[in-house]
Amino acid sequence: MEIRNLYFAAAVSLCGVTFGQALHPTGDAVIRASYAGSEIVITTTSRLAGAIDSLTWAGQEFIDSHDHGRQLQSASNFDAGSQMIGETFNPTEAGSRFDGAGPASTSRLLHLIAEGNMLQTTSQMAFWLRPGEKSAGNPAKNTSELSNHLLTKRVTIGYRDMPNVLQYDVTFGLPVDESHRYAQFEAVTGYMPQEFSRFYTFNPEQGKAEPLSDGPGEQSRPVILSTQSGLHAMGIYSPQQPSPGFPQAGYGRWRFVHRKVVKWNCVFRVRNSDGVEPGNYSFRCLVIVGRLDAVVAGMLKLQKEARWRAR
Repeated sequence: MEIRNLYFAAAVSLCGVTFGQALHPTGDAVIRASYAGSEIVITTTSRLAGAIDSLTWAGQEFIDSHDHGRQLQSASNFDAGSQMIGETFNPTEAGSRFDGAGPASTSRLLHLIAEGNMLQTTSQMAFWLRPGEKSAGNPAKNTSELSNHLLTKRVTIGYRDMPNVLQYDVTFGLPVDESHRYAQFEAVTGYMPQEFSRFYTFNPEQGKAEPLSDGPGEQSRPVILSTQSGLHAMGIYSPQQPSPGFPQAGYGRWRFVHRKVVKWNCVFRVRNSDGVEPGNYSFRCLVIVGRLDAVVAGMLKLQKEARWRAR
């Protein structure tokens, strides 16, 4: 069993004055659980401020962790009181674009617990762009490298009687000193190796997976990415989808050919002309891992459960 947490240590100066000094957890942790003759193993690292660096099962790595954006992680985007432009006000769990493939993150890990099949972290997210940087020619709106946005995630391998489902609960904490009319929460995204080349969407009416183009972009049905053989796949589902006012969005997919990586995400949105309220915004995502047929079966079971609870 491994438990790490934020704690405070007292240091006594030469003049006899005692100061409190916060010592942050390293971010290096592993959780695991058995499934289908193997183990699902999730690894977090200090390089990514406690974001998920690796997920393996049955000899396959599911995450293409390269820079500080390609992980199993969370991020958010805001309009900052002006036109909404992606990445220009973009708190990101694993760190900033400037961090590159380097060994450290601009994000700050505040708290980590890892025990058995359960993980919990709280982090202060870095802005993806540093002040003065641009994305697609658009300048950053943030004036600091580190945001005041807090992210808490709780990840459990195994959901109810489904050992291959990750319960991925995230809470975004919006600070009181900002003004936004539009908030976009990427509750979780997974950047995967290019061998997960087959894209599917789950058809709830037919109870089966159907081929999906590589977009890019979002659509309304859950997404599954699979290897050609179908021996390894990962799907994403949330009982909270879709966001009010956005019925045709929520589940995204991308193929970045030149970067040799593919991606899915689960996105929620809040729009309020009077201002998005500061506070906590919480979402539950269910990430399904295994063979393609097992992922589809899990998706069907989750959909049936959601419909039964909605009655």
